[in-house]
Amino acid sequence: MARAFSFADTERVKRFILTFLIILISLPGFSWAIKYKEEYYNLYHIHYQQYPSDVIENIYWLERSIAADFCNPQFALAHIDNKDEWEKYRYLFMMHVNLKLAEQHLRLGRTWDKNVAYFYDAPWKDEYLRNLNTAESCYQAGLYYWTEAKTWAQKANQDKFNFLYLTDIQNWEDECFRIDSGDLDYEKTINRELSRLSTVQDDLNKMDSNY
Repeated sequence: MARAFSFADTERVKRFILTFLIILISLPGFSWAIKYKEEYYNLYHIHYQQYPSDVIENIYWLERSIAADFCNPQFALAHIDNKDEWEKYRYLFMMHVNLKLAEQHLRLGRTWDKNVAYFYDAPWKDEYLRNLNTAESCYQAGLYYWTEAKTWAQKANQDKFNFLYLTDIQNWEDECFRIDSGDLDYEKTINRELSRLSTVQDDLNKMDSNY
């Protein structure tokens, strides 16, 4: 039976990624300094098959994007003509990045998650419980970013923006509409995962040496 992916493995992956990024940025060929939200966001990417290290890298870039400043409007990811468009663009950007962070934490949590606790899992009970605790932390982080995404979506849905659409980022506009209508609801998804995970934790905790 394959060994379960542990929290220690995750920490090693994180350290490897951070070391790699520091070395990369220090190379002579790395001729520009990444500074703005849009630049960090552009480093976020989805692989056909995402491994935990890919997800952790994406989370790193997205979190850096959240913390950075916006670039000048003329270099935004959408054509901006006036202050209202610039304001809505910023709200949509923050909504979208927080939404991607919620998605990535959901994906990362599933690395350590376990759908069912079988009776023959008893010898690895403690390891599985540690993994489930890690998965739970990922899901809780996803819930936080989902709440942030909803907050920014509400700002982008103010009445003054009723007939203002940024067509260059139509997918962000669509996300905002789906959040507002309730069609997109990660809170329901994450809470369902947390409830199931809690059941698996309870089943594992009931196991003793008799198993």
